[in-house]
Amino acid sequence: MKKQRLLLPVALALASVSCNNSGKSTQNNQAQHYAKGTFGYDLNFLQKQDSGLVVLKNKDGETQLIVSAKYQAKVFTSTAQGLDGQSFGWVHYPSFDTLDAHMNAYGGENRFWLGPEGGKYSLFFMPGKKMTFDNWHTPAPFDSQPWAVASTDDSTSVTLHKDMRLENHRGAELSISVKRKISLLNKSAIDGQLHLPGNDSVSVVGYRTDNTITNTGDFDWTEKTGMPCIWILDMFNPSPSTVIVVPFHKTSDHTKIATTDYFGEIPPDRIKYTDSILLFKADGKSRGKLGLTAKRAKGVQGSYDAVHHVLTIVTCQLDPDARYLNQEWDTVKAVFSGDAQNSYNDGPLADGSQMGPFYEMESVSPAAILKAGGSLSHSQSVFHFTGNEKSLDPIARQILGIPIDSIRNAFK
Repeated sequence: MKKQRLLLPVALALASVSCNNSGKSTQNNQAQHYAKGTFGYDLNFLQKQDSGLVVLKNKDGETQLIVSAKYQAKVFTSTAQGLDGQSFGWVHYPSFDTLDAHMNAYGGENRFWLGPEGGKYSLFFMPGKKMTFDNWHTPAPFDSQPWAVASTDDSTSVTLHKDMRLENHRGAELSISVKRKISLLNKSAIDGQLHLPGNDSVSVVGYRTDNTITNTGDFDWTEKTGMPCIWILDMFNPSPSTVIVVPFHKTSDHTKIATTDYFGEIPPDRIKYTDSILLFKADGKSRGKLGLTAKRAKGVQGSYDAVHHVLTIVTCQLDPDARYLNQEWDTVKAVFSGDAQNSYNDGPLADGSQMGPFYEMESVSPAAILKAGGSLSHSQSVFHFTGNEKSLDPIARQILGIPIDSIRNAFK
């Protein structure tokens, strides 16, 4: 997270999908009262903003997630325990009232962006503009414009589409087609993907996003023109006890484990290392971001909220031999020196204002060095487990390589 901020056929498609996936029970939800923080509360709120919401759900109705084509194909939030269950995604309720010139932070626990944010191929700074906040603008096609629903598969997946033309800092106009498929996973698929034994003592919701960009222009994307990368960001609700866990590869070259100075150096009382695990306090009270290269990262990170007993896991594709774009607001640093996996903790700005609180786990694809007509794909999956710590502990050990109590007590 960086510094602050229908057409008729689309509308008809959204309405159709909403009816197919949500049904009468979803419409009746508006007449019911749900406490803030529940999935039902967020569903009712979001239905007022977007009458064409797509609600994916498994047969039992306990695992659900909300997708919005109107709001840039976001997965807004999910639940593992039905309408009365906890809503896992961060929704920024005030942001729906007015458009912001820099970024419309609607929230969402999984959103699609394109990078790089900074650097000489930046999509957020126009040619000739200095990289300062006043000149920073999130491109409208993935910030405020609606997308189209391309297809649905029963009530467990939806594919969305957007064509866009974006000018980068180098002055090249990139023509891009985006396809984004969001699939709600059943428990057996989750256990299989994460190599977990069956465990009926926890509730879990999981989904996969498959994101593909295609160069639809008439020239190749090269170092001369610049190129984008796929950037997926997950925004979650923090608690005073939330800790992000990032496993990493030990290397023999003695390079720094993580970039920790995106917004100034992260204070030492908020970050800890073991020989293969990074721990980052994510309470939404101190702004900081870190990143790992594709050679350091393992393609998995997670968080544990000891207040609500929620273990969140995020997995992504990584290619340690690929080139990743530097996204810092700097045109001097090497173009292909970027991180592949990031974590962010929100906090007050210098003037005391704050967009959140929230925290993020993110991933990016390699640079899309594509010939005209070529495509690049990047997938990311999100899982939320909730239950008692005894049941969550073997999951944390298996996937993150650390026991639950070590996460809980990391910053005590």
